[in-house]
Amino acid sequence: MKLHNPYQHIPALSHQAEVKHFEQAQVLLWNTPLAEQFGLGDDEQKRLLLGQGVKKTTALAYAGHQFGNYVPLLGDGRAHLLGALVDEQGLSWDIQLKGSGATQFSRGGDGLCAIGPAIREFIMSEALAGLGVPTSRCLGVALTGETLMRQQPSAGAIVSRLASSHIRVGSFQFLAAQQETQALQQLVELTIARHYPELAGETGDARLLALFNAVMAKQIELVVQWMRVGFIHGVMNTDNTLVSGETIDYGPCAMINQFDFNRAFSSIDRQGRYAYGNQPQMANWNLARFAETLIDLFAASREQAVEALTNALNQFGDKFNLALKQMWMSKLGLLATDGEQEPLINELLMSMQQQQLDFTNTFAQLTDYCQGKQTGLTQLEADLGPWLEQWQSVVNQHLRQSATLMSKANPQVIPRNHQVEAVIADFEQQGHSDKLAPLLAALKDPYQVQAQHHYLQHPPTTSDEQYQTFCGT
Repeated sequence: MKLHNPYQHIPALSHQAEVKHFEQAQVLLWNTPLAEQFGLGDDEQKRLLLGQGVKKTTALAYAGHQFGNYVPLLGDGRAHLLGALVDEQGLSWDIQLKGSGATQFSRGGDGLCAIGPAIREFIMSEALAGLGVPTSRCLGVALTGETLMRQQPSAGAIVSRLASSHIRVGSFQFLAAQQETQALQQLVELTIARHYPELAGETGDARLLALFNAVMAKQIELVVQWMRVGFIHGVMNTDNTLVSGETIDYGPCAMINQFDFNRAFSSIDRQGRYAYGNQPQMANWNLARFAETLIDLFAASREQAVEALTNALNQFGDKFNLALKQMWMSKLGLLATDGEQEPLINELLMSMQQQQLDFTNTFAQLTDYCQGKQTGLTQLEADLGPWLEQWQSVVNQHLRQSATLMSKANPQVIPRNHQVEAVIADFEQQGHSDKLAPLLAALKDPYQVQAQHHYLQHPPTTSDEQYQTFCGT
């Protein structure tokens, strides 16, 4: 298997870095199904989890707005790009190590990763993949054999990550701020080649505008999918936003249990900037920052470029709301011919928020009804009352179609926060967990689970009240 550096022709972004050698390192987790999907055998484990035998690796430069505050230079402070491989379809995939040592972008940090965040990324990225949400993937986790001092002593770990690229909005921001116009144009071309080849026929300013619209469409799709399954990213900074529209950087992420648009779990998101219901606005905000990086590439005047990009960005609201409505309709089994759907959708969401109903279980039970199962319907009758009767009167007209829609939109199982934390605690305390394999097995096909399955149990009723997730390594 050959690896190449797809960013080497943009030297402002691509900087040589050296993976730290860990004498007592060992493979902890290897994602065999994913490895086989890319034709990677077990003989590649040490190379792709520890960087052994890889002579040159790369740390990528980028900038970013972190919680709204611009930082001109961030970059891969604890990550090394081993290179990219090409799959059987001719698509290029980056392989990156996280926790593999300091780089020139470490800003005084040690460049290392604790086992807890590594296990979280492994579980959550695999969970989102199973849920059908665009995401980077975790190829495996290795133990470094070293102990790190964080909030408490913790085993050091390395995550090996696959992504269709590591081109971030922050990558564009860095080059634009440095006035690296040629490099910025090269990044545009690389982005189109890797992610939007359908734009190859576009030229000039139309090419730039088409790229912006394509990136916006992917961001809309991604956030709608997050909201469909109750996922809160937790740190939607521009440096954590891939222009490919994939989920990346699983630091303070979490899942909603009791439904609440204002739910936020990140310990540093005290104002709820990245709360569940704010994710659409944050995607819009991040896209505005992306648009700013393209202005000086336009051949037209600056005023004309700003006007064109502003007009494109102004379409975000209508496009997002349409996609969001279609998502809620799918979750409720509603068809386009069902008349006014908005009141039915809005009333349910309002009731769920007021009563703090479980997000996943409520929609799963509604799905059960359309599939001819009566699981949990008695409780829903008590919780939703007249709304339930109204909804039933609509879907009863096309139960089979509704069941098909809902069975694809509503998972029975998600990576519940307390379950993820239990696995992480096991790894932190004893270096392994018997809970991991069955959890991953349930998350592999989360839409088809037997009613008696262990993972269908309700989460603790107080699980969201004090729960916090953390950025960091």
